[in-house]
Amino acid sequence: MKELRPFHLAVPVHNLAAARTFYREIIGCEEGRSSSHWVDFNFFGHQFVIHYSDSMPELITNAVDKKSIPVPHFGVVLEQNDWNSLAQKLRIQEIPFVVEPYTRFKGEVGEQSTMFLLDPSGNALEFKAFKNISQLFAR
Repeated sequence: MKELRPFHLAVPVHNLAAARTFYREIIGCEEGRSSSHWVDFNFFGHQFVIHYSDSMPELITNAVDKKSIPVPHFGVVLEQNDWNSLAQKLRIQEIPFVVEPYTRFKGEVGEQSTMFLLDPSGNALEFKAFKNISQLFAR
């Protein structure tokens, strides 16, 4: 297997200061370069950039597990202990969840913990952790 390469993702935000605080203080991302219109972060080893925009795309949802899953969304697969810590941190800080932390496919191939939330601009994030990371793409 080839070494996993970091991805680069840029998303719009309507309030740069609020988004900057959210990703740095709530999610815990290290801040990198910035200007008056954008900020980049180390998003769990990936390059993530917020760009100021005065308009935001409409959020739509899909039904999955009888839950309304926001589309589009982005996120990262964490180790289970890191996922547990982040879920607890978000609860303590009273960050609202779009989908509360729960386990999908319990006892099946691909068992995973997952949670969804929105940043201050309405960008949807998913954080997940697999019971067995080798099942990331298993059917």
